[in-house]
Amino acid sequence: MIAEELINQMIPPLKLYDSVEKALRWMDEFRVNELPVVSNRKYKGLATELTLVELPERSKQLKELGLEYQDVFVMHNQHFYDVMEAAIKNKIQVVPVLDEDHDYMGIITINDTLAAFGQMSALQGQGSILVLSMPERDYSLSQISRLIEEENTKILSAYVSPDEMDPYKIKLTLKLNTTDLTRIIATLERFEYRITAQFNDTSDNDLGRDRLDMLFKYLDI
Repeated sequence: MIAEELINQMIPPLKLYDSVEKALRWMDEFRVNELPVVSNRKYKGLATELTLVELPERSKQLKELGLEYQDVFVMHNQHFYDVMEAAIKNKIQVVPVLDEDHDYMGIITINDTLAAFGQMSALQGQGSILVLSMPERDYSLSQISRLIEEENTKILSAYVSPDEMDPYKIKLTLKLNTTDLTRIIATLERFEYRITAQFNDTSDNDLGRDRLDMLFKYLDI
């Protein structure tokens, strides 16, 4: 699952000419501690409740203030692990998402990230993630499963989504019960499946588990 698929369409960005009062009102309405500020589709930084509540003049416009976290964002095609890391390391509730032109696309909230974890609960087990891209007409999960199972590996979960790089293709994200993808990748490529990404959950004593532990620590669970 990638950042673009987790964008929360219900939370709009603020503009530079919006007031401090409006920013605080929106934060209260959407129950977040930060909101992105955008100008001409470009991300300018986050307005934070912690900073704004200390200001005596609530009529001030955001363009008069020093916005925070200007360099904190993820690209639209990054894995949701990267979204989680950005939120944890910077102790923020929202993470802005940019496209390949660095235009603002939307934000992901920490709750959106938790929901993604819930949908992909199989990630908590040992194994790896493999992402394939293919024309929709060539998609056959039964054939792909057969090729993978011939390598003594099981598919724990599968997720199909549009390929953001090509509207005529789909993207298949597989959770597998192995950490060694060498033979599987060779087999799939031999049958002309294109591998676009791979994530190993168990390198250095399970990277996925380390990130999950970081998330729990961040949420004080």
